[in-house]
Amino acid sequence: MSDDGPAIFAFTDGACSGNPGPGGWGVVLQAREGDEVVRVRELSGGEPQTTNNRMELMAAISALETLTRPTRLSVVTDSVYVRDGVTKWIHGWRRNGWKTAAGKPVKNEDLWKRLDAAAAPHTVAWEWIKGHAGHVENERADELAREAMAPFKKKKSARPEDVGSLGR
Repeated sequence: MSDDGPAIFAFTDGACSGNPGPGGWGVVLQAREGDEVVRVRELSGGEPQTTNNRMELMAAISALETLTRPTRLSVVTDSVYVRDGVTKWIHGWRRNGWKTAAGKPVKNEDLWKRLDAAAAPHTVAWEWIKGHAGHVENERADELAREAMAPFKKKKSARPEDVGSLGR
């Protein structure tokens, strides 16, 4: 990594049980000096009824909103939706009054506007990585997202017919 590269990395992920359903998001923020990680901060949150795309967006938003001053950073996501939305589609949406090229309302417009505002003071490099491929920070962000989702998942009780001949 060169000295002029980002010193902050935000690894983000979202999760949803059902789509829509209970969801969570997770962020691993790292401050680096050269290749050495000098500080780590983890963030997470969840909602009882949401979608995976909304949780992916919330992870990126939360990473950016937690920064207290303009920063040069890399946001690393396994979401093609977030990466393409913020690097390709958002410019046209803004220009078209938050309508798609087909003239339809942009899905998750509220969060896209929030992401746009959160990114504005920063110099952000948006990076995509393959999810669930053993990338340590991405796996940790996924774990945080799933932990944040857990309180919203309804526990199912066993029905007598599901137990069957257990214990016989």
